[in-house]
Amino acid sequence: MLRHTHPRRQGDLGEAAAIDWLIRTGANVLVPLFHSPDYDLVADYGDELVRVQVKTSTFVRNGRFEVCLCTAGGNRSWSGLVKRFDPSRYDLLFVLVEGGRRWCIPSEAIGGSTSILVGGPKYASYELGSE
Repeated sequence: MLRHTHPRRQGDLGEAAAIDWLIRTGANVLVPLFHSPDYDLVADYGDELVRVQVKTSTFVRNGRFEVCLCTAGGNRSWSGLVKRFDPSRYDLLFVLVEGGRRWCIPSEAIGGSTSILVGGPKYASYELGSE
């Protein structure tokens, strides 16, 4: 599903999957008008606004998917600075991996600042079932 997909397209697929799931949970979904460095979507549940960061992965390490949480440029003018995960900047991490598996992890449950591995026991309780 994601493998051999242009990185921007891969990100679009991740955001579409997140929007679909958020709507199914009863949220109205807001997309920032301009680029937001800290979150990709906002889920409006009426009495609560939830900032959602979306990540995708096709890279498998030790039988689990490695999800990069940091941002390291993306263009030719990269300054060499790496922006690490900061749980205070968003509320939920939505992850889509090759094959369609998905997780929705509260930011305070994330155990890494540059990457995490999903598909094992650590984040198993946050994996979303197929619908």
